[in-house]
Amino acid sequence: MTARRPALLLVVCLLVTLEAAAFLGLGIAWTVDVVRGTATLPGASLFLAAFGVGIALLLLLGARGLWRGRRWARSPVITWQILLVVLALGWLSSQPSVWGVVVLVVATLVGVGLLLPPVVAVTAGSRQAPVE
Repeated sequence: MTARRPALLLVVCLLVTLEAAAFLGLGIAWTVDVVRGTATLPGASLFLAAFGVGIALLLLLGARGLWRGRRWARSPVITWQILLVVLALGWLSSQPSVWGVVVLVVATLVGVGLLLPPVVAVTAGSRQAPVE
């Protein structure tokens, strides 16, 4: 594997990192609601906060793994994109919004990007990872 990574991989990693930042922000927002006492269901809000932070960490690890050319990183990242597409389609069918479209577009871009030959070639699981 060469040390040069395709631009498509950079785009995929940046979009996954953006998703991670969004989920980290949601986790922080739910925690702030509980601390301020504005959460209607504090237990549910704490669960959602932990879930958001957990997903953010998983996505960050996935983006790091993809950037380093690790094969394992494709599975959790593409699984999450499939879940986001299903959720976005549900949101759009019940109440169309800009956020639903944004989620659908980003998840589709990441999912397709992960399946394109240049990205697959870099993340095919070669033992020789690029030196950083």
